[in-house]
Amino acid sequence: MDLKTAVYNAARDGKLRLLQKLLENKGGHEVTKLMEEKTNGATPLLMAARYGHLDLVEYLLECCSAPVEIGGSVNFDGETIEGAPPLWAASAAGHLKVVQSLLGHGAAVNNTTLTNSTPLRAACFDGHLDIVKYLVEHKADLEVANRHGHTCLMISCYKGHKEIAQYLLEKGADVNRKSVKGNTALHDCAESGSLEIMKMLLKYGAKMEKDGYGMTPLLSASVTGHTNIVDFLTQHQQTSPAERINALELLGATFVDKKRDLLGALKYWKRAMDLRYSDGGNVLYKAEPKQLIMAYDYAREVNSADELDSLISDPDEMRMQALLIRERILGPSHPDTSYYIRYRGAVYADSGNFERCINLWKYALDMQQSNLDPLSPMTASSLLSFAELFSFMLQDRAKGLLGTQVSFQDLMGILTKSVLEIERAVKQTQPAPDPAQLSKALSIILHLICLLEKVTCSVEEDHFKKETVYRFLKLHPCGKNGFSPLHLAVDRNTTCVGRYPVCKFPSFQVASILLECGADVNCRDEDNNSPLHVAASNNNPDIMNLLIACGTHFDCTNSFKQTACDLLDEKEMAKNLIQPINHTTLQCLAARVIVKHGLAYQGDIPEKLEAFVLLHR
Repeated sequence: MDLKTAVYNAARDGKLRLLQKLLENKGGHEVTKLMEEKTNGATPLLMAARYGHLDLVEYLLECCSAPVEIGGSVNFDGETIEGAPPLWAASAAGHLKVVQSLLGHGAAVNNTTLTNSTPLRAACFDGHLDIVKYLVEHKADLEVANRHGHTCLMISCYKGHKEIAQYLLEKGADVNRKSVKGNTALHDCAESGSLEIMKMLLKYGAKMEKDGYGMTPLLSASVTGHTNIVDFLTQHQQTSPAERINALELLGATFVDKKRDLLGALKYWKRAMDLRYSDGGNVLYKAEPKQLIMAYDYAREVNSADELDSLISDPDEMRMQALLIRERILGPSHPDTSYYIRYRGAVYADSGNFERCINLWKYALDMQQSNLDPLSPMTASSLLSFAELFSFMLQDRAKGLLGTQVSFQDLMGILTKSVLEIERAVKQTQPAPDPAQLSKALSIILHLICLLEKVTCSVEEDHFKKETVYRFLKLHPCGKNGFSPLHLAVDRNTTCVGRYPVCKFPSFQVASILLECGADVNCRDEDNNSPLHVAASNNNPDIMNLLIACGTHFDCTNSFKQTACDLLDEKEMAKNLIQPINHTTLQCLAARVIVKHGLAYQGDIPEKLEAFVLLHR
């Protein structure tokens, strides 16, 4: 074990004597350097502070000149916090004496992690009241919010730490401060079910504001199913009759889908209906829907007590009521709306009713693509769910179930929507598409293309499929590491796109279709690898021969001056199947000579030939 690791381990484990022995014969410069270096992302001081070793912290600060502000990586409850200063780590872990020592040695009280979390926020998160008070007494800023705009008061309310919330309010914390998404401390109380803290916030002047999704704290409580908050706020003077009705109806939907309590749902829907029709003859009618929805089996919301009573005999109708109510109140842009549509579809799939599942999932996907940003993780999750479902339906073990036949129209419809998602992403310039999200979307498309090959289709349908693939390729999408669709099609890592298996890659069939539809056989990734390099790395001579037959240059090099043949060195069987002499042309040899001897050629030969020479650099 090297000295740096030994010092780190001693600091982490609280072994002061061992640490002193390790450093006793070391010069000042060497000790200072050891204090600044990180092992597993953390300095010795950060580890000593994280685990509350006061004697070690003071020794490192006073005898080793350990820098008090250098942040690093620390682990809390399985989550790695990046850029955490020692004071933040000690505050989060609840080590008051270490906090006092660090501040006494000049630690900045408001120094933050990479996500802009302060030591005060860390103490609020885990309920360390004594540290909260000490930090505030030493000028900790109550209003520094993390990257999501969540303040110390908000996190205290969400975690249910009443005494800390009260202390912060007494010290002047802004009770109506909003996060990036527009939620306030009242929303956090509603989501966590902290009724006592909510009452306290209201006494300090908290207002019932709407967040970015148009949600009030009352609606937030309905979505999360906290009946104590709903019962309290429906009686509050800031709540209008319409808001009370919506909250009770939404709470009923939560009882159906989240709590699976149909009788409880009926109870709250009955209360809502009584309010709707009993306001001194001032009836609050629901707006008539513009059209009935096929995915909901053309259900319409009930409008009378008799219709409501009849629901108890039809659980499936109750579940459709819950979806209708949620969409009407939350709107299509709220994540819960599409989430529960997808959830209900999954329940139908589990019972073998694949048609209802597909219809609901299609409706949710349309909703997501109309309301979410391109390549949203929720949209990607929907597309992947379709691929996984279609894969299962095409397997032999599903053949005995009713309605398992996958139609070309269903599969092609989802492929078309997947390509639409790429089109939306490519058109969006600010912010630029996330390469990781783009890679996932491209992989899902390749899995869908692979599944389409297992479904019979007419000549016209086959033409439409290839036309769609051509349109997809013309977008020139590139994912992580600059991988094109063809790179992904010949890479084994494309197999792992989700939790469940869909198709196996490298795929000869998918590569063939991409090439037939115009994929560039000589396209390059960020390391200048062609698809042939990737196929060689995956030891796949069949795909290599396909790529060579379609015009790739066998001897083109990547950024590391490697040809595909070089990547086959440890794979003798594949190398024997691919004979370089059969695939090297006189053109290639000439280009390699030009490159090898550094001959001048730019401007003296046509641009097309210049590009050809560049392939062999």
